[in-house]
Amino acid sequence: MTPLDSAPAVPHEGATTWTSSDDVIRRNAVEVLGDPEAPVLVFGHGYGTDQSTWRPIAERFAHSHRVVLFDYVGSGRSDLGAYDERRYDSLEGYADDLIEVIEAVGARQVSFVGHSASGMIGALASIRRPDLFGRLVMICPSPRYVNDGDYVGGFDREDVLELLSSIEANQPGWAASIAPAVTARADLPDVADRVRDLFTATPHEVAKHFARVVFFSDVRHRLGEITVPTTIVQSVGDIICPPHIGEYLSARIPHSELVRLDSAGHFVHLTDPDLITAQIQRVLSDDAGSPAPSL
Repeated sequence: MTPLDSAPAVPHEGATTWTSSDDVIRRNAVEVLGDPEAPVLVFGHGYGTDQSTWRPIAERFAHSHRVVLFDYVGSGRSDLGAYDERRYDSLEGYADDLIEVIEAVGARQVSFVGHSASGMIGALASIRRPDLFGRLVMICPSPRYVNDGDYVGGFDREDVLELLSSIEANQPGWAASIAPAVTARADLPDVADRVRDLFTATPHEVAKHFARVVFFSDVRHRLGEITVPTTIVQSVGDIICPPHIGEYLSARIPHSELVRLDSAGHFVHLTDPDLITAQIQRVLSDDAGSPAPSL
């Protein structure tokens, strides 16, 4: 882990708190790997998981990048005492976390790789602070999960309410039932078990509230405001984010590309880490104007 300085975090418009870099680093369990002088690569996790889901892939880039891992407040090793339902009542609160983490490590023009909800969190953060972002890579993202008129997000409102009720009534049982479906790899039961354990370990109140925020979020009206180059990585076998969502995003995000992976499930960074690593390497190499390194 690279030591971090304790300079005050730079304030940003829309932040709900003022905090020092040391506070942010402790609050979000920030870890930094690799060369402190190298380009910065930040990884963001999705609902119900934590930074550990990214670590095996992140370590592959430590030789060429300054790699930043962190947990959103309420997840993983973050400071659970800092969880405030008012701050985190929309994805904007998590965008605050991301902005503050990037500022705390003194970075600019980072490449941000976000899984699931982190794709839209990164989008919102980049709209607010484009100076902090050089590239977005969204893994299985969705701007809206609930069906709305002609828009098919994949879930009816009643589906989401039932999901929330299941978490409320029996979080471990819900986690055990949904993990195999969202990983969609019967040949990799260890991945389903890991996702189940992460979902189960999320504090109950956070699991309920974060799920409501994520599944009722709607970022569709903000997509045209994204100014940084964006890569959308779509798993064709994803039941959380159906394949047509990638096309919807790429048609509305300026300077974007869509990559379809011949893979199953929503957690492709766990089930197919080589595929995800290759896509990140390709994007970073294209941005740097050099050939992609081998896996």
